[in-house]
Amino acid sequence: MRLPDFIIGGAPRAGTTWLYHLLARHPGVHMAAPVRPEPKFFLVDELYARGLEHYSQAWFAAAAPAKLCGEKSSNYLESAAAARRIARDLPGARLVFALRDPVARAWSNYLWSRMNGMEGETFERALELEEERERSLDAAQRFSRPHAYFSRGLYADLLQPWFDCLPRERILCVRFEDILERPRALAERLHEFLGLPPRAADTEDLGVVNASGAESAAIERSTRQALRRRYEGPNRRLAALLGPEFGSWA
Repeated sequence: MRLPDFIIGGAPRAGTTWLYHLLARHPGVHMAAPVRPEPKFFLVDELYARGLEHYSQAWFAAAAPAKLCGEKSSNYLESAAAARRIARDLPGARLVFALRDPVARAWSNYLWSRMNGMEGETFERALELEEERERSLDAAQRFSRPHAYFSRGLYADLLQPWFDCLPRERILCVRFEDILERPRALAERLHEFLGLPPRAADTEDLGVVNASGAESAAIERSTRQALRRRYEGPNRRLAALLGPEFGSWA
């Protein structure tokens, strides 16, 4: 029974799809396909109840024996239950989480929700309504959470259950900004973390995957500053969790 050797998760709008396509180019990797819909096996109770044999057959049956198997389900980051299940069922698997400047991530998520007809409020009003909307989500939106702009940037809180369940050396957190600014170095670091021969050239022509279509729109300066203040404490907790080598968002 083939099961994943690694799993990609992370914040929405933070580059998880780019990481998927990067690793799919590596000859030593079999990625669960298609990229959408995501497996979400360890996240959705109804899927998890079908058992590991179903998971293996659905996503990894075609994998060549010599290849590493991987999958991407971004929302795993948000689930302490997924962390416990993966720690129990995949005792040797490695986890890769993509994070992004939480202010920029929130704004990108807002633009994405507007582009897809899920948002009609101003960004400022949407932030005010976030907790109320989160409490009243219908079942169809329980994972997409199209209005979770601020809360999805509380990375230390989301990561802590993973660090509680898994050895630290099996978790790699990468930055969306490095996809834009240092893709070759990021590719080499990711490949080495997974025990693969580094292939920096796999980043060529990969571009920015899954753009919102309106990333050039500017957030109001006052709104940006207010969000930056709200994230000061959470960002300090993240720095304490990941260490200075991860960097920080000013």
